[in-house]
Amino acid sequence: MTSFFTLAIVQSALEVGFIYALVAMALFLSYSVLNIADLSTDNCFILGCAVGSTVALAGHPFLGLFAAMAAGVCSGFVTAFLQTRLGVESILAGIIVNTGLYTINLMAMGFTSNLNLFKCTTIFTLARDVLEPVIGSWYKLAVAVFITLIAALALRLFLTTRLGLSIRATGDNADMVRASSINPAFTITVGLCVSGSLTALSGAVLGQYQKSCDINLGQGMVTIALASLIIGETLVGRQKISHRLFASILGSVIYRFVVAIALRMNVPAECLKLVSAIIVAVAISSPQVKVLIGRSRRKAAARAAKKEGV
Repeated sequence: MTSFFTLAIVQSALEVGFIYALVAMALFLSYSVLNIADLSTDNCFILGCAVGSTVALAGHPFLGLFAAMAAGVCSGFVTAFLQTRLGVESILAGIIVNTGLYTINLMAMGFTSNLNLFKCTTIFTLARDVLEPVIGSWYKLAVAVFITLIAALALRLFLTTRLGLSIRATGDNADMVRASSINPAFTITVGLCVSGSLTALSGAVLGQYQKSCDINLGQGMVTIALASLIIGETLVGRQKISHRLFASILGSVIYRFVVAIALRMNVPAECLKLVSAIIVAVAISSPQVKVLIGRSRRKAAARAAKKEGV
């Protein structure tokens, strides 16, 4: 087991898991809270990476994170505008925005398919100078954990405010919210803007983490985030907001460990998308599988009791 999970593999899985947890939290807000399938996640992630990397190349790595979040807010706003003002279905709105963002991402990257940040100062290189003498090579994980926990705490506090409660109520029953003199179009817009900002922040952090940005970086991101969210909620449950946010983070980390196991088992890199799809299918179907197993056990117990009675 020690040779199977080396320290470097564990460290890398934790680092990437915490970075991708931001997307899982974004999907938690849009999918679980607002009950909206936002399919713009893939290119919104790349948008954050492109904007964050471009600003970091200009010498402002911290500003790059906030610029990426602002770009994510714009993406979420357009998606919400199509849904709430133009009457476009949520799935179609996400597809439209996701398609349009491809060109926007190329524009943000200077019409090149990739950016190189190896000679650029990033938040991780700045953290290395401060933290490496104290915690060694774990400084990247410290940065990823810090950003993710701050985002989770901010989202937790936001969802307990009056506006946050209105957003949660909109996902449960939009008609009830409208009857309470609250505009559901506004709450949906705010929710998708916050969701987009978290997705873009994740992309910006990942771009500075791996010191590169590629136009195809975010393919399948919505699938990965959905798998992480469902894995976490299956293990932790869906009782409170704090539990569900923790479930998003835990699910993301577990997903990265599953991918690491697949790589250690010499699964070809070309097959990782198939592995991701299988993980998602298993994660989504696991609650129903539990129900079916419980039903089968009850039927078996009833048949056994009937035979004993006879």
